[in-house]
Amino acid sequence: MTWFDSPPGRALLDSESGSVRSALGERRGHPWLWLSPVAQALDVDGHGVHLHAHGDGWNGSVRCALPLPLPNESVATIVLQHVAPTGRAGYPLIEECARVLIPGGRCWLYALNPLSPYRWRWSGSGLGASEPMPWRWRLRQAGLDPDPVSEGMGPRWREDPIEARQHGLGLRAAYRLRAEKRTIPLTPLRAQVPLRLGDGVSAA
Repeated sequence: MTWFDSPPGRALLDSESGSVRSALGERRGHPWLWLSPVAQALDVDGHGVHLHAHGDGWNGSVRCALPLPLPNESVATIVLQHVAPTGRAGYPLIEECARVLIPGGRCWLYALNPLSPYRWRWSGSGLGASEPMPWRWRLRQAGLDPDPVSEGMGPRWREDPIEARQHGLGLRAAYRLRAEKRTIPLTPLRAQVPLRLGDGVSAA
């Protein structure tokens, strides 16, 4: 059993269920991808793939590992719910997300807050926690544009689900960070030169 299957872990996931549902449903008509730490039953609008962590890979609609069995630029929304490892180990997954996101697609990353008193609930479980700044750097390295402010999620100490979110992580057990895939033209646009006719008379 992982920590997220324990009572304090489930309290955190229950706190995040509403925000996960809204994130996956924000791009109606477009497919989504949801990667979570354990299997969860959540009624989500639209169509997509929900996978949960299983050993060194993923289980659910399909069983796989990295690289994800999805074409380039094939999903509009990705939710990484406490599945991206901290440090360099998280780079391959973030890079895969950038690969499969469509231009303008969004990645919602959920991570544990190392500043929260709730950290004593997962102490000794082997889980890592990181403040938002390193995640923003990793997302930018992968070509994604993260929001400057994260949202605090979940309880502070008690094992009671709290669905209300707050501006900034504060002392909440976790936070979510949104990043968007933006594209830059491969060929720089040249400045337009006015068309000239005859004796150097400008037609502009």
